[in-house]
Amino acid sequence: MQYTADIGLTTMVDEGLGNSCYLLDLGDSAALVVDAPRDLRAVRVEAQRRGLRVRFAADTHLHADFLTGATQLAHDERAEVLASAAGLRGFAHRGLVDGAEIDLGGLSLRVLATPGHTDEHLSFLLLDGSTPVGVFSGGSLIVGSAARTDLLGDACTEELARAQYASLRRLAALPEHTALWPTHGAGSFCSAPPGADRTSTIGQQLATNPLLRVDDEDEFVRAVLGSLGSYPPYFLRLGEINRRGPAILDTRLASLSVAEVRGLQSSGAIVVDVRPVTGYTAAHIPAALSIPLRAQFATWLGWLAPPEAPLVIVRNDDQDVEEIVWQAAKIGYDQLAGELAGGMDAWIAAGRPISTTELVTPDRIGDRRVLDIRQLPEFTSGHLPAADHLELGAVAESADQLPAEPTVVMCGHGERAAGAASLLERAGHRDLAVLAGGPDDWARTTGRDLHTGR
Repeated sequence: MQYTADIGLTTMVDEGLGNSCYLLDLGDSAALVVDAPRDLRAVRVEAQRRGLRVRFAADTHLHADFLTGATQLAHDERAEVLASAAGLRGFAHRGLVDGAEIDLGGLSLRVLATPGHTDEHLSFLLLDGSTPVGVFSGGSLIVGSAARTDLLGDACTEELARAQYASLRRLAALPEHTALWPTHGAGSFCSAPPGADRTSTIGQQLATNPLLRVDDEDEFVRAVLGSLGSYPPYFLRLGEINRRGPAILDTRLASLSVAEVRGLQSSGAIVVDVRPVTGYTAAHIPAALSIPLRAQFATWLGWLAPPEAPLVIVRNDDQDVEEIVWQAAKIGYDQLAGELAGGMDAWIAAGRPISTTELVTPDRIGDRRVLDIRQLPEFTSGHLPAADHLELGAVAESADQLPAEPTVVMCGHGERAAGAASLLERAGHRDLAVLAGGPDDWARTTGRDLHTGR
């Protein structure tokens, strides 16, 4: 969380999804929130700390990677939702068009149509009188890049890339001192580069953003389209949910007996084991899906768990149940049936079957097949010489084509590898192991070099 004292702006970062939300003090105890996530805990803590009530909730676009908190703020605090008229949202909001201005009481917002990341994308230029202070750029101009343009389907990707070219140049024409406050940042699957700062200025981006150095539109389009990697499948659903308006939240999680969990499983529910890798590998419910609770939990839940199946949570006592519910809710996973009361101890005490997965150190891989399930750029930057590669997001659909042989699954540390192993186990694979650590640990342990490229 970062506070800019001279204008009363707080930046709140969701490290797991790689996004920023902004809370601006408008005076008279009123506040503006830009691109609030459905998980409003950080927003509410900061607003309470500063004695503010959210009066306006502005969304730059129909988000694909998280559900908006604007409808919850409208319900709880009677905030006025500010969003594009072209988004055709199905809930109460002020529909905005290019050039519109919103009086914030001393400050104002000027609406800039900046399509590209989505077709209805807006940026909000904050003005003090007639002087630009900063621009909330959403997924248009971001630090070091521009957000991806392929979320509306292949037929629209190039057209949106050309729109993104014009939008970036429109923002780049603002005064160089203008602060840049994007939503997407490092860690986002919306094409933000790794390691970049969360905020910047127009002048800094003119000097450092490679996309602003491309003067030819066709070359820009090639650069943008060439940078598009994979993204979680829930990205294809959340835009429409945001258009309709996410449901108002109830974050309680029901307590379920062993018998109730068994019944739910037999009816098609998925058990999601959120414990650390060591707990999962030592003993887990057969066919459970391993997604350890950490900052990236929401991304991998949305990538690996089916969106329609009821989910049953297995956790340790020291893991925050509210954190699990909020992370699931922010990407639209409201179908949590409950949690196993007493966790794995209760399951074992009831005499129910368990499964185990070997956890191996780099010196114990032996001659087993190695399956590296990291993202392609991670794999090409350095991998074990004989490793096969398959991104984690593709494991479930490819499980039937993978050889049934002793396999060590690996990623960067072990969490994603446990998820892949659980998917393979669900598909009938046996004799699986998870590598404790990653390729750098293997290189240090064995003294051998990693390979690069494919």
